[in-house]
Amino acid sequence: MNERIKAKLALLPDQPGCYLMKDKNGTIIYIGKAKILKNRVRSYFHGSHNTKTERLVSEIDDFEYIVTESNIEALLLEINLIKKNSPKYNIMLKDDKTYPFIKITNEPYPRLLITRKVLKDKALYFGPYPDVGAANETKKLLDRLFPLRKCKVLPKEVCLYYHMGQCLAPCVFNIPKDTYPKMVEEIKSFLNGGHDTIQKELQKKMEEAAKNLEFEKAAEYRDQIQAIETVMTRQKMTNADLQDRDVFGYAVDKGWMCVQVFFVRQGKLIEREVSLFPFYDDAQDDFLTYVGQFYQENEHFIPKEILIPNDIDVASVEAMLHTKVVQPKRGEKKKLVELANKNARVNLQEKFDLIEKKEERTIGAVERLGDAMNIPTPIRIEAFDNSNIMGTNPVSAMVVFVDGKPAKKEYRKYKIKTVEGPDDYASMREVIYRRYSRVLKENLPLPDLILIDGGKGQVDAALEVLDNQLGLDLPIAGMAKNDKHKTSELLFGEKLEVIPLPRNSQEFFLLQRIQDEVHRFAITFHRQLRSKNSFASRLDGIDGLGPKRKKALMTQFKSLKNIREASIDELRLAGLPEKVAQAVHKKLNE
Repeated sequence: MNERIKAKLALLPDQPGCYLMKDKNGTIIYIGKAKILKNRVRSYFHGSHNTKTERLVSEIDDFEYIVTESNIEALLLEINLIKKNSPKYNIMLKDDKTYPFIKITNEPYPRLLITRKVLKDKALYFGPYPDVGAANETKKLLDRLFPLRKCKVLPKEVCLYYHMGQCLAPCVFNIPKDTYPKMVEEIKSFLNGGHDTIQKELQKKMEEAAKNLEFEKAAEYRDQIQAIETVMTRQKMTNADLQDRDVFGYAVDKGWMCVQVFFVRQGKLIEREVSLFPFYDDAQDDFLTYVGQFYQENEHFIPKEILIPNDIDVASVEAMLHTKVVQPKRGEKKKLVELANKNARVNLQEKFDLIEKKEERTIGAVERLGDAMNIPTPIRIEAFDNSNIMGTNPVSAMVVFVDGKPAKKEYRKYKIKTVEGPDDYASMREVIYRRYSRVLKENLPLPDLILIDGGKGQVDAALEVLDNQLGLDLPIAGMAKNDKHKTSELLFGEKLEVIPLPRNSQEFFLLQRIQDEVHRFAITFHRQLRSKNSFASRLDGIDGLGPKRKKALMTQFKSLKNIREASIDELRLAGLPEKVAQAVHKKLNE
């Protein structure tokens, strides 16, 4: 604990609020809330903690806090701050999917649509349907039963849907005014649980058609009845009140939390969602944060009723969601919450071993790698590799691993600009200078460890730039390969000595993954550049074929081989004038 933190801990207020933990780079790594800021924040720096909390505390270099009027205000502020800053230790809901609704448009001739956005357009929305397949099947069934308009813009003549009996063709025929409102009411009744009535009507029509020897029509009615049965029996009835509700349950163990959400729509349990994550505060508090993020981040539909376990603060949930929140004491609703809790416990138990293995493979490997190298835990690792063939199209690539996992959004590609010929050391000097001069200029986070795909020469070239030109003192190591081009040794230290790593250890496997990934990234970039340059050079010197037409050819045919095999007519269809198409065809087939 540094002196700045000690001084701030003594000044913490005895009030509710939010606190923001920061690392050595000033990056916010965790945001929490507290009924009493003084007690909660001090608890991080005193007493014993589990491994996950210890790791969080080890990275804290500073903190800030914001005082609020109440605990509920702190909860709402925490959710907004997490959304804005995305701290790496907070609950981050990766699943940003939105579920589809069935929509009846508010038009003179309404349409039936599948949509993921609910707008204030006076249309009717039914759902959401977590089972996307069920939503599509339901729409197909309704299209067969109710011939609403299908075309977005009315055509001038009847289309295929009219001939299929799925549209009344208002584009051509005068349809009675009460026809569409009547169909809309029937669809509303169907989607609100009235499918039994429609099924009975179809049964009567089928029997009547069969009596009149209209067997094709009877078969069509039979197929419609079977389709209704297929769609509706996919869903299990759980309550007779046809109410929309979400049911929450959760379980905690060894610093991890599992939350289960059951989606009940029109009285039917149609889907569930499972989330599993580490937590650092009080379990009930982190559960509240999850619920707030669940609806705010993912823009989930908020039903008329939400069921939660008995140990959760109802007022906090109601303040966030502005809907009815129930903690059932008996009956079917209580059984639903208990079922959600039970599923959470089972899921947590099943997944726990897998999570421990994953942590051993990533965070544990990073920690042991730092111990082996006698450096602080290298949370952020940046690795470099060069690629060229006899000095042609030289490129370099950088990959980033954070907590032992690839951070692909931070990968970078470099075209080597100042080096001629196959000079790997000069290429490494250029790319190291370009990367870290920019890091300093833009105040980007510095790595805890730099890995170079290569031996002493490449590492010395990188060190020369870091020490002499940029004045940076960063741990840098080389990843040497054996004659089979596989990771062999880690070279580190003033004399670049081999760091002994067991060949069956997770830290050695981590190095292998990093080296394989940076090599893959570099070689892929080199091949793309070489292919592009080869493509351009083969087509150089053809009159009328400029950069735009070359790009159009590559977009159309994807490869030089496909262009060479294309006929003159096919080349013309790609936008080339006849003379240019003939010239291209002739040159590539010489």
